[in-house]
Amino acid sequence: MDFFKKLFLNVSKRIGLKESDRWVFVSLKEQKLYLFKGYGVLKEYSVSTAKNGAGFEEGSFKTPTGLHRIAEKIGDGYPIGAVFKSGKFTGEIAGIERKPVSTNKDFITTRILWLEGLEEGKNRGVNKDGVVVDTYKRYIYIHGTDEEGMIGRAVSHGCIRMKNSDIVELFNMVEEGTIVYIEE
Repeated sequence: MDFFKKLFLNVSKRIGLKESDRWVFVSLKEQKLYLFKGYGVLKEYSVSTAKNGAGFEEGSFKTPTGLHRIAEKIGDGYPIGAVFKSGKFTGEIAGIERKPVSTNKDFITTRILWLEGLEEGKNRGVNKDGVVVDTYKRYIYIHGTDEEGMIGRAVSHGCIRMKNSDIVELFNMVEEGTIVYIEE
């Protein structure tokens, strides 16, 4: 059995996916995001996840792993490069850097898929030590970036960055409630 079919069966067992469902898989190791229908890959995108690796704690600047869902879709109709802060359009349009250099701005651009963790104490709520590990409250998104030249490298502050044209495409292919499984 191939990797993607095993992955689908594993996620399906935990969350009840059907072969007709669309869902998203993010591989931190590969710096890739896959859009699936059942266990068939519909699209594959290069992404950038956290420079600090995988983790859950508030303030860690790490990408949370495990089961999530898209809680909110933000930015429909805004132009490429539209800058968002705390989920709100700032009125600014960012220039997009296509060379592999940092702009030192960490802009959230174009579209946002705001993630909500589904695993209590891991990526939702607080852990056994009382530390906030809540993906939603940490403002963890899949979003566009002004640093497109850095896509494919682990350089984010915890979010999953995509090229702006890619996030527009993905945004239009998923719904609120779509399952997102993130793996190291």
